[in-house]
Amino acid sequence: MAPSTTVPSASAIEVPETLLKKRKQNEKAREERLAAAAAARKASKAKRKVIFKRAESYVKEYLSKEKEEIRLKRAARSAGDFYVPAQPKVYFVVRIRGINEIAPKPRKILQLLRLLQINNGVFVKVTKATQQMLRLVEPYITYGEPNLKTVRELIYKRGYGKVDRQRIPLSNNAVIEEALGKYNILSIEDLVHEIFTVGPNFKQAILEASNFLWPFKLSNPNGGWRTRKFKHYVQGGDFGDREDNINKLIRQMN
Repeated sequence: MAPSTTVPSASAIEVPETLLKKRKQNEKAREERLAAAAAARKASKAKRKVIFKRAESYVKEYLSKEKEEIRLKRAARSAGDFYVPAQPKVYFVVRIRGINEIAPKPRKILQLLRLLQINNGVFVKVTKATQQMLRLVEPYITYGEPNLKTVRELIYKRGYGKVDRQRIPLSNNAVIEEALGKYNILSIEDLVHEIFTVGPNFKQAILEASNFLWPFKLSNPNGGWRTRKFKHYVQGGDFGDREDNINKLIRQMN
């Protein structure tokens, strides 16, 4: 009769201490990952609510401003007066000429404005200093006051940011928040609002945009430029201040 053999039970097998520690570490790391993921989802949901509420408040602000403009115009007309709109706060500037026969001073100003190529466009805050700069380079540019629709279309269609020295499209809010979150600009609508209203962080977030917001690269306008490109806009040419007619040109180039 063959001798009987006994197999030790699973509970009797001793697991090495190092393996137990590794299992505990893996379990702890898994729990931490799950907790971090849950916290991230919660934070993202809260952030979406903040962004949505901000967007709603911006729409109300824009509508309120538009209604106030209409009210002031009607009040002035009923009183037999003329309504004079407020001075523009921001210009959109487009370069329309190359570098041939350009003096050193205008060349330097165009570099400061980051208008390095034909059909490049940038937002510029309207100040006494910037107006003087624009006058000095006026034969090489055209500019005017963009409306809300133009600002939004430029950002959504042609907006690019500089991230790690690379040109990245502004296709989602994460790109905006990573670069401009320190200025409380968390979404594309925040950026649109900051530009259109020339908010308190315009200079940091926009004029220092050589660190973030890339100059807009536009196309030639539909139908081409006017035949008299070297004449002022009011004389039938292209360069100089177009006022609100800049919006029509941008749509032809966007």
